[in-house]
Amino acid sequence: MAGLQTPLTRLLPADVARKLAAHRDLRTAGDLLWFLPRRYLDLRTEVAELVPGSYAVFVGTVLSATARPMRQRRGRLLSVTVRSGEHEIDVAFFSAHGHERKLLPGASGLFAGTVGAYGGRLQLTHPAYQMLGADDPDDAQGLIPGVADQRYMPVYREVKNLPSWKIGRAVAMVLDALDPLVDPVPADILQRRGLPGLGEAFARVHAPVELRGHGRNLWPPELARLRYDEALMMQVLLARRRLAHRSSPARPRRPRPGGLLEAFDARLPFELTAGQRAVGEELSEDLARDWPMHRLLQGDVGSGKTVVALRAMLAVVDAGGQAAMLAPTEVLAAQHHRSITTMMGDLAEGGLLGGADQGTRVALLTGSQTTAQRRRALLQAASGEAGIVVGTHALIQEGVGFFDLGLAVVDEQHRFGVAQRDALRGKAQDSSAADPHVLVMTATPIPRTVAMTVFGDMDVSVLTELPAGRSPITTHVVDKPAWLARTWARVAEEVAAGHQAYVVCPRIDDDAADSQPHPADEALESPEPPDDTHEALPAARSVMELQGLLATEPSLAGLAVDILHGRLPAEAKESVMAAFTAGDIDVLISTTVIEVGVDVPNATVMVVMDAERFGVSQLHQLRGRIGRGTAPGLCLLVTRAQGPALERLHQVAATTDGFEVARIDLEQRREGDVLGARQSGRSSLRLLRLTGPEERDPYGLTRADLDRLIQEAREDAAEVVGDDPDLHRHPELAAAIGALLDDEQAAYLERG
Repeated sequence: MAGLQTPLTRLLPADVARKLAAHRDLRTAGDLLWFLPRRYLDLRTEVAELVPGSYAVFVGTVLSATARPMRQRRGRLLSVTVRSGEHEIDVAFFSAHGHERKLLPGASGLFAGTVGAYGGRLQLTHPAYQMLGADDPDDAQGLIPGVADQRYMPVYREVKNLPSWKIGRAVAMVLDALDPLVDPVPADILQRRGLPGLGEAFARVHAPVELRGHGRNLWPPELARLRYDEALMMQVLLARRRLAHRSSPARPRRPRPGGLLEAFDARLPFELTAGQRAVGEELSEDLARDWPMHRLLQGDVGSGKTVVALRAMLAVVDAGGQAAMLAPTEVLAAQHHRSITTMMGDLAEGGLLGGADQGTRVALLTGSQTTAQRRRALLQAASGEAGIVVGTHALIQEGVGFFDLGLAVVDEQHRFGVAQRDALRGKAQDSSAADPHVLVMTATPIPRTVAMTVFGDMDVSVLTELPAGRSPITTHVVDKPAWLARTWARVAEEVAAGHQAYVVCPRIDDDAADSQPHPADEALESPEPPDDTHEALPAARSVMELQGLLATEPSLAGLAVDILHGRLPAEAKESVMAAFTAGDIDVLISTTVIEVGVDVPNATVMVVMDAERFGVSQLHQLRGRIGRGTAPGLCLLVTRAQGPALERLHQVAATTDGFEVARIDLEQRREGDVLGARQSGRSSLRLLRLTGPEERDPYGLTRADLDRLIQEAREDAAEVVGDDPDLHRHPELAAAIGALLDDEQAAYLERG
């Protein structure tokens, strides 16, 4: 018996199996069947284009073939001219033996090799080839044995010394040897969606009888079945996660009339936007249920997410519980603590002389606190004295406990792994009885967040409008050295107008060991660039280098300049930020510790040095630190990059829409591994592509097609999981999901 896990060494000639394993890591029948063609050649249509430097497979007709002795070596050179479509291409063999009798004028064949150029003409040197029937150039029978009606030739990614038609033959041999495939998709779903069985889908994808699509995006209709499999498996996994969330107990948290939330709302010095009110109602409904909230709050930089989250935290405190807010950096944690206590006023002084009767306490817990500060914060959290606890990773360390943790708020959620959020959920004193509600927030969705949102993993709320009074931000790319002097002059002009400036650097100092962010800098999302951005660039500018340079910059003479980075002691960081907030510092040179959450309305200009070394989402977050008052903001992206890196910076400069930035980020980094913990890069999904620079993905799927596919798979998954949550009656589907996931990915999904 042979199945998808059968080794290819049992099904194919030894040399073919060895090449597939060595060059493409294809070792089982399933591996080979999922090695899908990149495109198809119509054997009744000539190829239109051949590109030098690429690996080409094409049908051509021999126009001429001439053999002559070589001058510098023994033997005869065979020069062949082949016509393919409107193009001619030369084919050269440095040994004519064995080829002269096959490559005759008028004969047609399939040719495969790397296209080069010689004498101004395209050329293949010693290509692999197979001649077609001499009497009928369109006769392609025999290319893939057993497929008599074959019209289309599959073209695969290159496997050294194994041309595409030999890979096609290997696929046919495997399909012929396999027992009937057990289908993981229930038969009633296949019938409802009009999809073929798995075996038929594989057979027709590798040897199609028809192609559909637009332009060059032509694919067999049976490909939809394989794409649907991935969508269904993802949706089944996510449906089981949603069911697990709703099956876990949680304590309903309803604010009491005349309590803390009402008192806070009455003191707000501004009016909530319509979006903030709507999201607040969604959170209230979630918190009132007896299963845990699991909601993602997306909102552009400055859209007022913190106020929305604070109102949810106050509702939980009103109901007798506690709320924890996890921030990625000490600077952001301190900023959140400061802004929350400022907004709450005497409501944050519960139990203190002069504190409001409805008030509570707001504690701060970070890793660099003194022993006394840490002991006091731990006691306030464990006793319930502090209704709100703000902190960094210190919140999830051993020894930290809460009296009654009802809500966990995670800011900039992409900076924390699933295990870290898991640990925070487990901090409730009686965690076995009820799970806390969870709210995660992000300003610019990163690839995995966007991907998971598309697949509907979490309940999602979106804030799209900015509060009244927010000023516009203009971004410019400074890519010429002569413009740098004007950059500093522009900073001086803003300071002269009574404003302040940030200068952001990717490094702290010039130590070679500092080429990556220092752990104390807490730059959990590395500012290092994508692969193609700075191979030929000089070393990145550092905070310490800029401090020296700006001290001698004539435009900035007499200005108060200071620095901020993660290596500074906590007291020093707090002191610098307090001085900048108070307006005592004109220009703050910093690393990305000011990336999120820092709120100084008087700061109107930001200069980002070596901007190509930061991700596009990071740049959007950074510039969100300016324009927070009544004066407009100006962001200057200084770069020495060229090519794609420079183009990315211009894309960022062209928009201030965080969701458009997220799209750019997703195109650049791909959706990441939506099945596991990897944040970007290669996805476990073979066929589904969640976004792309064009309307259609590489397989011809439009955005509307994708939306429809996901919706159908979501409906089918809900039906399957609702009827059989543990998939006991669907063992084939469970096995297929298991084959798609490795241990790390499965653990990720189980943890949620």
